[in-house]
Amino acid sequence: MDHSEKKVIPFEPLLNDYLAYLSVDKGLRPKSQEAYRRDLEDLLCFLHERGRSPLDGNVDAPLTMFIVHLHDQKLSPRSIARKVSAMRGFFRFLVREGRILEDPSKLLERPKTGHPLPKVLSVDEVTRMLEQPDLTNARGLRDRAMLEVLYGAGLRETELIEMTLDQVHFEGEYLQILGKGGRERVVPIGRYALNAIRAYLEHARPRLLRDITIRTLFLNPRGRPFSRMGVWKLVRQYAIAAGIPREISPHVLRHSCATHMLEGGASILVVQEMLGHVDISTTQIYTHLSRQDLIRIHRQAHPRSGAGGSS
Repeated sequence: MDHSEKKVIPFEPLLNDYLAYLSVDKGLRPKSQEAYRRDLEDLLCFLHERGRSPLDGNVDAPLTMFIVHLHDQKLSPRSIARKVSAMRGFFRFLVREGRILEDPSKLLERPKTGHPLPKVLSVDEVTRMLEQPDLTNARGLRDRAMLEVLYGAGLRETELIEMTLDQVHFEGEYLQILGKGGRERVVPIGRYALNAIRAYLEHARPRLLRDITIRTLFLNPRGRPFSRMGVWKLVRQYAIAAGIPREISPHVLRHSCATHMLEGGASILVVQEMLGHVDISTTQIYTHLSRQDLIRIHRQAHPRSGAGGSS
């Protein structure tokens, strides 16, 4: 096969219909759509090579064979689980559109992936990072505000770089965030972060601004919105300056925000809403309290813990 030729995808019109549905009905972003496309292209090519179609009446056996094939390719359980999830969504769509009568993927089992614990900074490490920007210049004021917002609101880096001026509500002390799938949520923000944003708007953003029509909140030295890589580099720079040797990304500040809130007594439902998680099981990975924390909380909260008195 000549790899310089354009790859021919079997059943591509069917795939395009599904991706259009994800875009219009589910509000899926282009980057996520591309991930779905790659996962489903693998499946469709596998079926085509075996003379089968996703519209066949019974393809549950080939789907199982496809999962075995993925294992043979040494894919990680997490990657296989993602592909199974994409398959299920695709076949549910075909049923919904009346193109097949039954969903052949409904009996497929996702491989057990577990939930790896996210990297988390201590409160002291976060504080050291926040103290690193030089507040005597425009760049430092901007960087301090960006770090405060990432940690204070637990935002994803995409949510940070796409945030506009009118999404900051100083009087109500909250941010109006447009998250994954176009879902809007209100995120409370503390006064440290609000004060940092205010200082940035008054003393730094006017110096960075090149085009007065740009409504993006945080601007790079060229007066344009940040890229995701730009935010990653910024976070890494200040982590190194704070003496943190581990690999730190913007998402680590999001993880740290969630963890510190839960350790401080916040309800998991509140943290779920704040972070914009659709499934609470995603939020539950942050509940990795230490054994000492669990014992302490139990002694304080449970009426039969025996703390402070005899039985």
